[in-house]
Amino acid sequence: MTVAFLSLAMCVTAITVTPAAADPVGECTATKGAIVAVDFGPFGGEVERGCDTTPTTGYELLHEAGFTTEGTQHDGPAFICRIGLGPGTQYPTTDQESCVLTPPATAYWSYWLAAPGRNTWTYSQYGAMDRKPKDGDVDAWVFGGTDIGGTTGKPTFTPDEVRAQGGTETPDPGNTPTVAPGTIDLTAAARWVGSVLDDGERVVDDGADTPDYLLTTEAAYALAAADGDSATLDKVTAFLAAHTADYAYPSGPDQAPDATAAARLALVAEATQGDPRDVGGHDLIAGLADHVCTTGPTTPGCTAPGDFRHVSYGDGQALAVLALLQADAVPPAASVERLTQLQCEDGGVTSILIRPGENCDGDPATTGLVALALREAGGQDTAVAKARTYLKKAQSGNGSFPGYTGATTGSVHATAYAAQALSALGDTAQADAAVSWLSREQLDGGGFGFEEGATDPALYATSPAVLAGAGTDLVRLTTKAPEPTDPPTTGPPTTQPPATGPARPAGEGPDLEKGVAYLTGAANLRQGQYYATGAGSSRADFGLTIDGAYALAATGLNNDKLRGIVDFLDKGGKDGEGRTLRDWTGTGTAYALGGSLGKAALLAEAVGRDPRSFGGQDLVAALAKAVCAGPSQAPDRSCAAKGAYTYAPSVFSQSLAVMAQLRADEKAAAQEPIAYLESLQHTSGAWPSLIPATGDSDVDSTAVAAMALDLAGGEKADKAVDRALAWIAGKQLPDGGFPGAAGNSVNSAALAVQGLSLDAERYGPEIAMALTFLAGQQNSDGGFNVAEEGQRGSDLRASTQAVGGATGISFGTLERSLTGTTPQPTPTPGASTPTIITPGESTGGTGGIVDTAGGGSGGGALASTGVQIAALIGFAALLVGAGWRVVVVGRRRASTEGRT
Repeated sequence: MTVAFLSLAMCVTAITVTPAAADPVGECTATKGAIVAVDFGPFGGEVERGCDTTPTTGYELLHEAGFTTEGTQHDGPAFICRIGLGPGTQYPTTDQESCVLTPPATAYWSYWLAAPGRNTWTYSQYGAMDRKPKDGDVDAWVFGGTDIGGTTGKPTFTPDEVRAQGGTETPDPGNTPTVAPGTIDLTAAARWVGSVLDDGERVVDDGADTPDYLLTTEAAYALAAADGDSATLDKVTAFLAAHTADYAYPSGPDQAPDATAAARLALVAEATQGDPRDVGGHDLIAGLADHVCTTGPTTPGCTAPGDFRHVSYGDGQALAVLALLQADAVPPAASVERLTQLQCEDGGVTSILIRPGENCDGDPATTGLVALALREAGGQDTAVAKARTYLKKAQSGNGSFPGYTGATTGSVHATAYAAQALSALGDTAQADAAVSWLSREQLDGGGFGFEEGATDPALYATSPAVLAGAGTDLVRLTTKAPEPTDPPTTGPPTTQPPATGPARPAGEGPDLEKGVAYLTGAANLRQGQYYATGAGSSRADFGLTIDGAYALAATGLNNDKLRGIVDFLDKGGKDGEGRTLRDWTGTGTAYALGGSLGKAALLAEAVGRDPRSFGGQDLVAALAKAVCAGPSQAPDRSCAAKGAYTYAPSVFSQSLAVMAQLRADEKAAAQEPIAYLESLQHTSGAWPSLIPATGDSDVDSTAVAAMALDLAGGEKADKAVDRALAWIAGKQLPDGGFPGAAGNSVNSAALAVQGLSLDAERYGPEIAMALTFLAGQQNSDGGFNVAEEGQRGSDLRASTQAVGGATGISFGTLERSLTGTTPQPTPTPGASTPTIITPGESTGGTGGIVDTAGGGSGGGALASTGVQIAALIGFAALLVGAGWRVVVVGRRRASTEGRT
């Protein structure tokens, strides 16, 4: 085994990994193993496919199927820059792409997924190393480019064209789960809901001064379903009516209402025998009907024609349609049609307000709610039938439903809405199985958590579970006593389960001590100095290491460990492969990375070190030199525009560099970068993720840009910050999280907390909800999941952001003195650099969709031996200070939502 060293400007290593002997494609079936297909068409080749009968990660699937890969020199082997077949040529070739830095967003290997039974591709929300394939899955790699939503650049072939045995042997999804009967204790649930109400009338997040109106409506629904007409419900509805203007008309009574809020209040009134045309003096039905979008994004608050103004997600659109129907009003045909536009090919409905042609990935909760709305609207039998089929396919054998595509555990929220829909559609056996599963998830205190096995109750999960358990839904929910035509149903058990004590107060936030212990544990922080790119690797992930230092600086809970990281970097940061901080920043080379320079300088400034002499570099001078005088000309992609920084392809990197210059008192040098950052802001207040801008709007980028402009100050910057924070607050999800590349994202929630904390007095309730969300994503080891609907298990990159972000301290004002700390012991150098085979090259390609084993000719032949490299390859170090969005959203090749 050998290692190939390339003598390039940055003096780093390009590593090519050979595949293991591939399993013959015939060994994989629709229920065993996974298939991966690579399209070499842009290079004159064919679509080649391979099989792995025991897939572990998407990265291993690619290699076990017979393909080779090469990473970038800057980021390591996990950022896939080239792919080859067996011993054949890897593409793009060295004359087409140097693979020194991350490839451009228009020419890279994009990653696509298809679950069993699905014949459409989904743009991967995870990097190949984080992706956990299941039996029957199909992966695809396509060279070219795509946008943030994955609406362009899809494979030209369908999953069934490359699936094992043509995709014909999919498991029969129509079998009814066989589970023991179970009922939900409605009395205990109602008691728990009442216990979370302040003054018996409203939900207020801990630490907040204003009510959480959304959760208060959820409490009303639950109480109506469990208790019927009651004094507590009367107090809640009276409170909501008195605060209708605050909740539904935040822009004023003469403006369009927040459609989701208006619909929720209208449904409360309709369920409790009130008048939705007179709630707190507001005609909510007219407010909805009179403010329906006739155009797309050119009108504020609109995504497409038929949207209700200011509705943010598909569930809000469905609630508004239901509110009109329950009031005997006819919803606009375009609004009902809009719901059908959210339906994917497999019948699922996405929560995102996509436009026709955009990537569609449904979930059971949204599908259930939309199916109820379409059934009630009438005339949508085809769409309802498709939704019904999707739900029956999605149900697990234990009766539960996953929260998202690919989830392996049940979601209370999803199972509850699916049960409601199936019950209304007449699929009582499936609905009863779902309710039985829910009954087993009910906690001792009466509430429900979000996920299977959760121990902390949440109102947003409890409310729909109560409706499902009561055999009702938002269409049928009413406090009116039924006529006694049917025999009475069996009531809830008279013996209640014992209470377990108070639940975690809303808004309390994550346990930062446990979080810091996770970040500083020996298993993560190598030799007390840096985080590595993965298990078994001695290569430092400098970007992640600085993220960890930021988190430790923000909390102040282990300053000695913080000093160990800072001293390591300040002394040059030489890792186990001999790479240094200078290699990572590119100082003195043709590849100076403005975002990396800014990120390192910002850390030095935060801990009282001199950024003009840190890590053997004058980071401030290098940063000033990295300011672009104008856009570079192709093929040079170093500068996006005047005021950008060299090789800083994201708003995140631009913002960090701006803050570093300002904190170094380089205000004059920062003026053009500040002006460029300001120019990237959308009229909505949001910022895009990538530079040059791609038209998307991103919570993470908006938060960090707001931090930078808040530090810059001035009337123009202050107005930009105000607009940014308002936009961020408007993107908050009902459970307190925020949307990111991997779904309901920990990274995004943490950065939103930092951004909104710039005006904590105004956004206290949103901050408290986000902290509650983060607390719910913290695991027993102190680390954090990547996302609410993501794969379970602590992720180091997400954990650094969660711990630091939860403090609410801006990167622009972060300070932590190291005075009084103890220098950490200097460790003895560890294991040597791993040796990895670099195979020779040969030509390949045979035509058609080609299997990587089992005969074939030409390039279809595989190397007979290979190297199992799972222990040698880790998470990729992402590019430039932006970067989780740069790579995960823009290209998603490395670990999910990481930032350099």
